[in-house]
Amino acid sequence: MNAWKHFKTITKHKILVMDGCFKVGLYKQGLLHDLSKYSPTEFLIGVKYYQGTRSPNAAERAEKGYSEAWMHHKGRNKHHYEYWTDMCMATKRYESVPMPRKFLVEMVMDRRAACIVYQGENYTSASALNYYLGSKERNLMHPQTQRELEYILTMLRDEGEEKTFVFLRRLLNGEPFPWE
Repeated sequence: MNAWKHFKTITKHKILVMDGCFKVGLYKQGLLHDLSKYSPTEFLIGVKYYQGTRSPNAAERAEKGYSEAWMHHKGRNKHHYEYWTDMCMATKRYESVPMPRKFLVEMVMDRRAACIVYQGENYTSASALNYYLGSKERNLMHPQTQRELEYILTMLRDEGEEKTFVFLRRLLNGEPFPWE
């Protein structure tokens, strides 16, 4: 039973991201988004820890202290800021690097879709920003990526999807952020 529920959840998420990506012109990314979730490494763990109200990765992490599915996922999907880390030659430490715009935009669509799926009727245009602000992840992002993501999620909250998607399409066509 969990296998079917998990499949429906990840497929609904994928379709929502695809729809958002298509609206801003990211056709290839929309089609290929999160295909690794259907791989045995991610799917079987997702079935085991399925709850329907949050990511199975969180439940796996709570039980084991880490999430094997998440480590697999973030290393294969460029729309996660965690993918964008590398060894800094000056410090000899792993550090974040700025995300390319097309993956930043896909990340926005991913966060929006995750909130729609997991919050259901409680979803609002502020959901993705509220989730982001309530997490500690911004401390791990490159400052440029953080600034850009916060700007877009704030726009989504304040101006809604239609205006935000118009901005994202322009951004992907080379229009700069207001401070550039």
